[in-house]
Amino acid sequence: MNGTQDDGAWQPLAGTRILDFSVLLPGPFATVTLADLGADVIKVEAPKGDEGRTITGLHFASVNRNKRSIALDLKDAASRPIVARLAAWADVAIETFRPGVAQRLGIDADTLRGHNERLIYCSLSGYGQNGPQAQTPGHDLNYLAAAGTLALASHWGDTRPRRAGIPVADLAGGAYAAIAILSALHERERTGRGRYLDLSLFEAALSFTATRRGLGLDGPTRLHLYPTNDLFETADGRFIVLGLVEDRFWENFLRALGDEADALRDARFASEALRREHGDALEPVLRATLRAHTAEEWLALLDRHDVPAQLVVTPREASRSPQMRARGLVVERDGEAHLPFPIIADGTRKPAVRSTAPGLNEHAGDILRELGMEARA
Repeated sequence: MNGTQDDGAWQPLAGTRILDFSVLLPGPFATVTLADLGADVIKVEAPKGDEGRTITGLHFASVNRNKRSIALDLKDAASRPIVARLAAWADVAIETFRPGVAQRLGIDADTLRGHNERLIYCSLSGYGQNGPQAQTPGHDLNYLAAAGTLALASHWGDTRPRRAGIPVADLAGGAYAAIAILSALHERERTGRGRYLDLSLFEAALSFTATRRGLGLDGPTRLHLYPTNDLFETADGRFIVLGLVEDRFWENFLRALGDEADALRDARFASEALRREHGDALEPVLRATLRAHTAEEWLALLDRHDVPAQLVVTPREASRSPQMRARGLVVERDGEAHLPFPIIADGTRKPAVRSTAPGLNEHAGDILRELGMEARA
C-alpha cells in the first residue's frame, strides 16, 4: 500500500465548496467523489450525527473521508444565521431528504439560493420531487425492484430474482449526482447562474437497467446472459469467472483444454449464437469440466492461452493484489485503507486522502471562524 502523501496529488476541484446535508450512502458517495478530487466539503450533521455513523458504520469511513463536520440542529431557529453564512460560502449544496423535509428545515433550494443566487442545489431522493411515489420510503433494494432491475436474472440457471452484493441504486444515484453537479458547475462558468438538480435513486437504477436491457422488456429473458460468462466452482471449492463471450476466447479455451474439451466441441456449441441457443445443454458440461482441476491450475492454464478468467476473491485480497499494488491507488491513512476516486492523471497524479472521516462536529470552531462567526462553547 502507498503511504500517506498528498504531494503531486490531482485535485482539480480545489477551491470548490460543497455544503453537504446528505446522510447514509447515496449523497455522501456523491460528495466524497468531489472531496477526493479536491473540493472542500462541509458535512452538516444533526446533533446526534449522520445515521450512517451507527446504522452503516462499515461504509461511513469510506464515504466521508476528506470532509469537515459541523453539527447543527436545523429544527432550531438559532441555526439559521449559520446556514445562511454556509449557503453564501458554498458553490454547491446537496440534500437527500424526502420532498418537503428540506423546506421544513429551512435548507430548501429557494431559501439557500436567496443567500447565494449562484448556488447549485442538488436534491437526491428515492423517487424524485414529484409523482405519486415521491413520498414513498425506501432503500436500495426497493428502488431496484421498482426499476425492473431485479427482473433480470443474474446467472444462466436462475429462476428467481436475486439481489446484488453492493447497493447498485444508491451508488448509481450518487455517481449521477456527482456528474450532474460537475455539469452544472461547468455551465455556471458560462452563464453565471446556478441550477436546481432533482435526481432520484429509482431513475438512476432504471437508467442502469435500460442501458443493460432497454425499456421494452416485459417478461423473463436470458438475452443479457451467456452460459459461458458465469461463475464456476473448481475442484478445491473455489470459484472462478469465465468470460467466454467472443468466439476467439471460446477457441482459446478449447485449445487450453486439449483432449479434455472433446465434449465441448459439439457442433451445437460452435458459435456464440449456438452456445446461447443450447445453453441448457452446455452449462452442465462446462461446470463438470471446471470441477476437474483446482482454481490455481485453471488460472495458470487459461492465462497461458489468453482466456478471460478471474479468481473470485475478497475485497481485502483485491485491494492487496499485485495489480492494485502496481497501480498504487489504495492509500493507508491513520490505520485505515482507502481507495479514493480511482483515476491516474498524466501517469502519476492521483486523488489524495487528506483526512479520514471526521468526528461529529470536529471542525465546528474552524468553520464558524471562517464564516466570520464566533465559535460556540
